[in-house]
Amino acid sequence: MRGATIAAFVALAPLLPAAAVAVGTLKVDAALPYVCTLPSGPQPATVRITAAFPERAEAGEEIRPADVTTAVELPGAAVAELTALKAATVRAESRLAVGVAQGEQRAEAAWSGTAQPVAVPTEGPLTLTTTGDVSSLTTGTPGELSLTAGAFGVDLAPSTAEGAATVPASLSLACTPAPDAEGRTVLARIPVGAGTPTGGPGTAAPSPDASSPSSPVPGLPLPPLPSDPAAPGERGGTPSADPRAGQRTEKGLTVTDEDAPGAPAARPAAPRCVTENVTPMSLTAYVTGYSNVRKLDGSSFIPLFCMLIEQGSPQEPPVPAPEGEFHFFTPSLADLSYQGRKQTPPFTSTFVAFGFQPVTATMVLEQTGPIKVDTLFRAVATGDNYLDNKVRAPLVLRVLDVKVNGVKLDVGPSCRTETSLTSPEPDPARYPGDHLVLVGLGMIPFGENAKGYVLTGGGPLTGEMTIPAFKGCGAKGENLDRLLTASISGPGNYVRQTQGQTCNFLNPFPPADPECTEDGQPYQIPKAGR
Repeated sequence: MRGATIAAFVALAPLLPAAAVAVGTLKVDAALPYVCTLPSGPQPATVRITAAFPERAEAGEEIRPADVTTAVELPGAAVAELTALKAATVRAESRLAVGVAQGEQRAEAAWSGTAQPVAVPTEGPLTLTTTGDVSSLTTGTPGELSLTAGAFGVDLAPSTAEGAATVPASLSLACTPAPDAEGRTVLARIPVGAGTPTGGPGTAAPSPDASSPSSPVPGLPLPPLPSDPAAPGERGGTPSADPRAGQRTEKGLTVTDEDAPGAPAARPAAPRCVTENVTPMSLTAYVTGYSNVRKLDGSSFIPLFCMLIEQGSPQEPPVPAPEGEFHFFTPSLADLSYQGRKQTPPFTSTFVAFGFQPVTATMVLEQTGPIKVDTLFRAVATGDNYLDNKVRAPLVLRVLDVKVNGVKLDVGPSCRTETSLTSPEPDPARYPGDHLVLVGLGMIPFGENAKGYVLTGGGPLTGEMTIPAFKGCGAKGENLDRLLTASISGPGNYVRQTQGQTCNFLNPFPPADPECTEDGQPYQIPKAGR
């Protein structure tokens, strides 16, 4: 599938220092006009991109960008909208789509960056500068390699003077190059000479992803979820509008016609979600939702993350079916995927501790073993079919950053739960060990469409978890384990996640809506249900 395409894998590692620029570098400093869509309407903005590349490379040689920064200057209209929310500071995360081309081959990379909170001025403009290292590019084909700036997005997480999140807690701006940017968006042209390719002709290999934790992503302070599990007849996530309307393909490059009649809003931004070693049984899906923290009387929004599923073959169920029913059992394996790591994106949530103290924490869920997705199909005499799905995921909760009333509390680099999050396990003999259990119930009435949760179609997954005690928290000899354990750990935390429809790139099922984008990512973006 990717044998004739340049694969451009760019993963942010913002906690690492920028790589040193080698002798013989090509320095990029481009200030480009963009148009950003604000809640009040489209507004002009300037995006300045700086980076350094090697002046030339050989086929199969690593091309590593260095000193990558992206600065966006937002107009006074954006400042006015932040001021109306009573925002005193704002934190930004940016995403720049970078087109990579060599001859007729095309690919797209995502350059992501983060910025520390900056003060919101009384009036515009507002400049936000995001930084982060990126991993390397490698092509096995000689010829000029060009990188072009494309769509730009920035997520804003404003906070009040007291350090609390505003309402709403985030703003997402989508930006496209302005018409007068035409012909100016090429960032670099790098000659690639004949060398010893590391792969087959036209292939590319990413360098290993950085091991540092990713930077914070804006989150939402939310009241706790209701603890009622989803009813079997409840429909899951809501798919986004068709992102392909108003698009055309020219020489392998997808072009969006902004003025196409009836074109809907662009597909929402989503993390990369592609199975690299794809098989006919490979499924990819996006998941998002909420999780309660019972001790803090609130819930945490878990942003959109990617799930890579390798569907198994049907087999005899572990327990014989009762008389009058037919059962079969399908075990599958899955992995989280975020920038090459088996984890969710980092998420930031604000809670009120002890009834009065605002506490903001940036966290991430990290996978510690294979995720098991088991589906039991039950056909009954009435002609109706039932689906009992259980997702068993060994996940630890890592705390990256904590602020108490706006003041940083240094928890160190190793603050995490002692063990995996745990749930009541209905079959501990077959599934030992600590893990989270989420249940998805589905029903296929005779002659009707499926309702509830179906692995390939998505839907709601619910469960209840215990948050274990914490370890490794604190810095400079200070031990904060007991503080976090007393504040957060404990049972009875309700979880509700919504999975979108899966993408099976090599063996698609023909539903009413497309499954996959042209580059093999899930087509539908679910919305978190409460």
